[in-house]
Amino acid sequence: MKFLDQAKIHISSGKGGDGCVSFRREKYIEFGGPDGGNGGKGGDIIFETSESLNTLIDFRYQQHFKAKTGGQGKGKNMTGAKAKDLNIKVPPGTQILSEDKSYLLQEMLIDKEKFILARGGKGGLGNNHFKSSTNRAPRESTRGESGTEMWIWLSLKLLADVGIIGLPNAGKSTLLSNISSAQPKIADYPFTTLHPILGVVRGDSFEFVVADIPGLIKGAHEGRGLGDKFLAHIERCKILLHLVDINSDDSLKDYATIRSELKKYNKDLTNKKEIVALSKCDHNNKNYEEVEKAFSKKTKCKILKISNRKKNDLKQLIYTLKKELHNI
Repeated sequence: MKFLDQAKIHISSGKGGDGCVSFRREKYIEFGGPDGGNGGKGGDIIFETSESLNTLIDFRYQQHFKAKTGGQGKGKNMTGAKAKDLNIKVPPGTQILSEDKSYLLQEMLIDKEKFILARGGKGGLGNNHFKSSTNRAPRESTRGESGTEMWIWLSLKLLADVGIIGLPNAGKSTLLSNISSAQPKIADYPFTTLHPILGVVRGDSFEFVVADIPGLIKGAHEGRGLGDKFLAHIERCKILLHLVDINSDDSLKDYATIRSELKKYNKDLTNKKEIVALSKCDHNNKNYEEVEKAFSKKTKCKILKISNRKKNDLKQLIYTLKKELHNI
């Protein structure tokens, strides 16, 4: 499935039905009179959260959403039918923004949460509404109110318990495929992953969602590499799993690069719970103990050594994440 995290759409709620001008005329009925009914209400535009969705890709193929018009009023004081509301389903974590993105209209976080963005127009009044002691035969009615229409932006920030971050080729996609049922593309060149991928880690009595955030590089907050659009997905993660290639020429510099990008994008990201996983610990040509000690001096967060190729210590990593999530 393709991934899309921003979409611009046009929504229009339904117009109210028009009121009716009608008079009662029946044989043997001495007194007739106005009996025109009111128009029905137009359909609302309702956004609803669905856990079955994790992308906005559907909005690439449909940008215009219009609710139905309310039914017209009829004689015999019959009110027009209320139009059916139009439900638009979005994934959890979707923000609804104004056209210029300056105002947040609503944030959809909980499954099956509903939000009425545009209400349908009220139905018009039939001539029965205007009768009085001095106006026995009114011939006036009103038209239904127009609906509300606007352009809006949908912006998705993934809801994940754990976000895997790190430089390109740190082993993030391989790790996700090893600890979950996700099947991301894996290759030995940078930027193999071009969009965030979610995976569910399951145990005997627990499960949590992990997101593979595409590789960040120096200057990502300014739009370099894959740009800063994926940094937004980190904001909702409860824990950051920082993957560092222990065989890099300067593992500490790699770690500092990503931390710097997080701070420049949003300094609150650096306050999130973090676990450092030194990856690719499956060679014997480097003193891994010294690298681990250097990281211990640099940061106070937990440090683990793992190997995706040999799958060493992945169970320990999973249960460490589980424990930390439980403590949040």
